[in-house]
Amino acid sequence: MSERIPTPQSERDPATTSDATESQDQDGEHHKPRDSKGWDGKLRLDKMTLGDVPRDPRVEVESEPEESDDEGPPPEQLAADEDLLDDVPEDEDEIELVHCKVADMDSLRLERFKQMKRLCLRQNRIEAISIPNTAASTLTEVDLYDNLIAHIKGLEAFTELTSLDLSFNKIKHIKRLNHLTKLKDLYFVQNKISAIENLEGLTNLRQIELGANRVREIEGLETLTGLEELWLGKNKITEIKGLDTLSNLKILSIQSNRLRSITGLEKLSNLEELHISHNLLTDLSGLENNTNLRVIDISANPIEHLTGLKGLTHLTEFWASNCKFNDYAEIEKELRDKEELETVYFEGNPLQRSQPVLYRNKIRLALPQVVQIDATFVKQV
Repeated sequence: MSERIPTPQSERDPATTSDATESQDQDGEHHKPRDSKGWDGKLRLDKMTLGDVPRDPRVEVESEPEESDDEGPPPEQLAADEDLLDDVPEDEDEIELVHCKVADMDSLRLERFKQMKRLCLRQNRIEAISIPNTAASTLTEVDLYDNLIAHIKGLEAFTELTSLDLSFNKIKHIKRLNHLTKLKDLYFVQNKISAIENLEGLTNLRQIELGANRVREIEGLETLTGLEELWLGKNKITEIKGLDTLSNLKILSIQSNRLRSITGLEKLSNLEELHISHNLLTDLSGLENNTNLRVIDISANPIEHLTGLKGLTHLTEFWASNCKFNDYAEIEKELRDKEELETVYFEGNPLQRSQPVLYRNKIRLALPQVVQIDATFVKQV
């Protein structure tokens, strides 16, 4: 089973499609997958197996080795006389060159596109951001996912930007962005960022993605009061804190960190989804004030008892694979009163391993309201 990550409003399903395929959202709009695996930048773990057991909370987690900054030989350059945009009309408002070995943005002569709204140069070899200032009044989206950018520079004039994707680059520090006050979506997946900083003024930010970096502490978010989605998976965070002012937060994803307890969520009364799998949690206390939670994923934590969910009457999905639950009666006691509950995952727990043949029927008897147990839909009586 793959770890469940929610599907936001667009192009958010990690389907195993190629770049040539397109996904279609509920509004009928087509979106190209944002990389070769259909992954849009949100951190998603590899598929879990039943052998993916929780970590022992008594064992210290070793840091991953730091990656070398030695990138090998210089990238291959475009031929000076090659114009990759020669056949693109100059009134085109979306410019896209994916996996074209572009190293120098100046060679693209972007100044000719007077109506450019979206610029997508994914999976190239760009080291420096260079966009003509003549596009500043129209450009709203810049996507430079999977390049070789180490420093955020060259965006001083682009105050109309609403979306910026710098995922899969070599960025160590968040700088020179706080003048982009219209930004709504900001992506920094898989960089080398160790501190959340210099985001003051981005009060219109709706979501920020910092998955797969080197962040150890949640900080620098106090002024982002409009934030609805915060993605912090696969970092080195040991404590949830610094979120009290984010009263509009709906989704918090903090899986694959070093958390031993759920803290700091007391003021997040609008929180709807909590993704906290692959940590070191031993209980679920700390959710008492989050009565609007609909989705909880606690998979692959060494949790033995299913308590701490009282008052969460709006739960619709509860993901708890590969934990240490062994008591059907406790599952019934804690979850049967959740009338809106539709989906539960308990595979990989001792109760499933010990009685794999009877397991699904026992869950059905304990929770007759659910329509899906693990990946299987169940008939309603």
